[in-house]
Amino acid sequence: MINVLLVDDHEMVRIGVAAYLSAQTDINVVAEASNGKQAVDLALRHRPDIILMDLVMDGMDGIEATRGIIEQWKEAKIIIVTSFLDDEKVYPALEAGASSYLLKTSKASKIADAIRATYQGEVVLEPEVTGKMMTKMRKPLSPHEQLTSREMEILLLVAQGKSNQEIADELFIALKTVKTHVSNILSKLDVQDRTQAVIYAFKNKLVR
Repeated sequence: MINVLLVDDHEMVRIGVAAYLSAQTDINVVAEASNGKQAVDLALRHRPDIILMDLVMDGMDGIEATRGIIEQWKEAKIIIVTSFLDDEKVYPALEAGASSYLLKTSKASKIADAIRATYQGEVVLEPEVTGKMMTKMRKPLSPHEQLTSREMEILLLVAQGKSNQEIADELFIALKTVKTHVSNILSKLDVQDRTQAVIYAFKNKLVR
């Protein structure tokens, strides 16, 4: 029997997927989580064979949850099941330690088969994800190409001399969120502070 933890912030999605999986003779849904924090707690408590992980959730998202689980339990097998195929979701999710990556538009039978395959140690990826990974392998990214669109937007505002609070006000986001983005920007660009980030931006002609 393959024990599964189901993580999704939409109750109806959980009900539908859980009903289908529970009808399988070799799959058992041992627990359900509606957010990333619950996912980490339940994963470490139940140690399921497979974790089906949604990505976009309030509070701790699926990428953070995946990273948190893998950091504390390296053997965990996590299948991302999401509606998103953009680079900002795919790469971070796989880099965080996810084993497989599926779309929510997949047939229920495909998700069940992916659970069985991942349980056996295989990697199951949507064709589009495989294509993205092949492209990334062929062309190494420069530091600024690793920035998300939001991080690039904030870097340009930093280069304009705006403070974190001014950026938060202009983008209508929380100050804490701006600080997190700035920290990620410094890390990805491998620079020590905002000044070096601005210098990098001008050197690489990201701003004029």
